[in-house]
Amino acid sequence: MSGVLTSRAADFPRWYQEVMAKAELADSGPVRGTMVIRPYAYAAWELMQADMDRRIKAAGAENAYFPLLIPESYLAREAEHVDGFSPELAVVTHAGGKQLEEPLVVRPTSETVIGEYMAKWVQSYRDLPLLLNQWANVVRWELRPRMFLRTTEFLWQEGHTAHATEAEARGYAQRIHGGVYAPHLTDLLAIPAVLGRKTERERFAGATNTMTLEAMMGDGKALQMATSHELGQNFAKAFGITFVSSTGREELAWTTSWGTTTRMLGGVFMVHGDDNGLRLPPAVAPVQVLVTVVRPSPEVDHAAEMLVEQLTERGVRVRLDAAVDTPFGRRAVDAELKGIPVRVELGPRDLAEGNVVVARRLDLTKVTVPLMGAVDLAEKALAETQQGLFELAAAHAADHTVEVASPDEAVEACRTGWARIAWSRLGPAGETRLAEQGVSVRCLQTPDGALPESEDEPGVVAVLARAY
Repeated sequence: MSGVLTSRAADFPRWYQEVMAKAELADSGPVRGTMVIRPYAYAAWELMQADMDRRIKAAGAENAYFPLLIPESYLAREAEHVDGFSPELAVVTHAGGKQLEEPLVVRPTSETVIGEYMAKWVQSYRDLPLLLNQWANVVRWELRPRMFLRTTEFLWQEGHTAHATEAEARGYAQRIHGGVYAPHLTDLLAIPAVLGRKTERERFAGATNTMTLEAMMGDGKALQMATSHELGQNFAKAFGITFVSSTGREELAWTTSWGTTTRMLGGVFMVHGDDNGLRLPPAVAPVQVLVTVVRPSPEVDHAAEMLVEQLTERGVRVRLDAAVDTPFGRRAVDAELKGIPVRVELGPRDLAEGNVVVARRLDLTKVTVPLMGAVDLAEKALAETQQGLFELAAAHAADHTVEVASPDEAVEACRTGWARIAWSRLGPAGETRLAEQGVSVRCLQTPDGALPESEDEPGVVAVLARAY
């Protein structure tokens, strides 16, 4: 298996690009910065999407769909928002063979168009809260594209809500962040993440507060996995989202937005991968168990079909590999490259003794077991892999995070991992100086890892890293 991929330690970006191609995850699109998501990766995205959609609906939000094209004048209504997105906008000026009277923006996000319709749909306090989510694509013109991590077009979900009070809006944004996004990352993706508050410099354009979940990749860099934004009344003012309160007064609504993207899939690849390729958490693996025929025979073929049937009955995503015209060693390498969590290998010699081989992608171990115990062992291996990947990622993050006392120490620490420093020792001025050296404040936390109410809260700690 050596030589299939560049080692991660030698060249992590090259390893990542090789995995994209050799594991058949994605291809470059015809327009610079775009990508084609291949079926194997898209199947994993569908599993992630289904889990996220279930969690969002359990939090009370309903799915809707809004147009891809937004009048440019909509964005101009919220000055900070348009300023924040101006460099990334793709603008349509001609259609139907002629110049448009007003340019149209291909949505970079949908606060403005959804704000327009919230103003129509909200009349009374009885219409609140209005809890919306949409699954869509967005376009942000990316100067330094990288598959799944930063692409000109990507897939995501974006939630948008309107509330009667600031406290209610804040509580709902926190519910999504801590009660939907955080367990999705830990329980499904097996990724430990740091939950915190963005600094004023880093928060979403037009927001009054941004919460983030940051995860450490295999090379020690950070990746922003999910964000939730309190928008205050900024968009309500711009779009006239008002309601008549229970006392008969006209009041402005308080709004939120929150989102996750296909970037999370890139995070799964980079957090869990090793020098042999992907290691997919079983919860998002399109194929959880691969039943592999080493060499065919009537007995082997029958046993393989029986295992596939039994695993399917237990709800396992299983696939039969009977492509014996391809050498077994090549098929085993391909299965490891794709990160299939468990393989059950069947050959005439082992089966003659009533045995099969169960191989685990987590640690590349193999064990010979009786045929009749293979299904139970495969299920046990799936559960152990899900937990094992989380524990490995958590240990890696802990081992590569250090406490520092100065910005200079932080820069050095962030060459290989993350740093934590008292925000009072850094502040906005220090944050700017670090940014010039490629280190950013990923988030702010209280000393015990909770969300601070503000940047000025005593004891706030800044989590620093180089980031994708």
